[in-house]
Amino acid sequence: MQSNKRLILVLIFLLATGCGGGSDKSGSETSSPVTPNNVLTVTVNGSLCSAGSYPNKPCVSVTVCSPGTSSCTTLDDILLDTGSSGLRIFGSLLTGLSLPQVTSGLGSLAQCIQYADGSADWGPVKTADVQLANEPAVTIPIQVIDAGFGTVPVSCGNPDTSPIAAGYNGILGVGLFTEDCGSVCQKYAGNEMYYSCSGSTCTATTAPVSDQVQNPVSHLPVDNNGVIVQLPSVPLGGVISMNGTLTLGIGTQANNMPSGVTMYPADPLLGEFITLFNSNIYTHSIVDIGSNGLFFDAGSLSALPACPPDSYGQGWFCPSSTQSLSATTAGYEGSPNGVVSFHIGNASNLFSSPNHVFIELGAPEPGTSFYWGLPFFLGRSVYVGIEGKTSSLGTGPYWAY
Repeated sequence: MQSNKRLILVLIFLLATGCGGGSDKSGSETSSPVTPNNVLTVTVNGSLCSAGSYPNKPCVSVTVCSPGTSSCTTLDDILLDTGSSGLRIFGSLLTGLSLPQVTSGLGSLAQCIQYADGSADWGPVKTADVQLANEPAVTIPIQVIDAGFGTVPVSCGNPDTSPIAAGYNGILGVGLFTEDCGSVCQKYAGNEMYYSCSGSTCTATTAPVSDQVQNPVSHLPVDNNGVIVQLPSVPLGGVISMNGTLTLGIGTQANNMPSGVTMYPADPLLGEFITLFNSNIYTHSIVDIGSNGLFFDAGSLSALPACPPDSYGQGWFCPSSTQSLSATTAGYEGSPNGVVSFHIGNASNLFSSPNHVFIELGAPEPGTSFYWGLPFFLGRSVYVGIEGKTSSLGTGPYWAY
């Protein structure tokens, strides 16, 4: 069975209160002779990913430094994620760096992040200089993932203990928001995200916005209003790996001017918009490259059966033949709207092939959520507009494609 990743933050308290904050011929990698300062290479199951990565895994490289020094480390296998905000890296990979602890009262600020696939990350919040591509480094709070820090709160479950257990060295969240929680975590101690730890005792706490884990893109001096993800298309049946780009900024330089896309406003609280498919309305829709498939409730659609529980594709869709489908996506208030064509294939057959990047990978997701994961990005330019920041497309938060 192949890993089913849906790395969208599960903000239990925020949802309850209605608040938020927020190598072969077909898949060979290519590189540009000159890379602009605001462009990161993205490899999907390629050279920047760890060996044996799960399918449809987008990876980038990030440099982390002790604040104000040249003591730095550059790490690959950082999962690119548009469904969250902030940088999170396993502490075991940051040896040799001195990162100041962010305090909370008389204790140390720590954080639990829970994801839609049931996984979680736990660890202290520390200050670091973070450099993306050849942009200036920004000094921000990051989460240092460490399941052995203090005592993990019961509500955090069983967080990942190592890069191998998680499937990545860290996560770069370049989503719609500047902070990963915003005003709610500043006001309410019961946010189930932030904790103050003294010794081994960790107690739920509020966290000032400035101390919360931050989206590094939002702090860049110029290219700070969003990102553009560009991945080439792949044929049905997939490829072994591919390269794409993450461009920082929207309309701030000659290489990130918007063209040929429609802007879809996202809910300013939760970053969601609307999908209509098979006569169903999915009000909790999100565009998330960190999710490795298309996740939605197919309802009574008999053409999309789930794979048998004991099959290699357990947890995914296994139609008898690849299905060509379409949905309508709309801004969170219902307009504008546009048609998105997509495919769903037989996951068991896909995973039995030598390939790792698939445009037709999907899985059942009960409820009114529609997660447009990595397959949505293949063959598209996807714009992520950060809250409160303006470009020629409008003011964030928004998706554009």
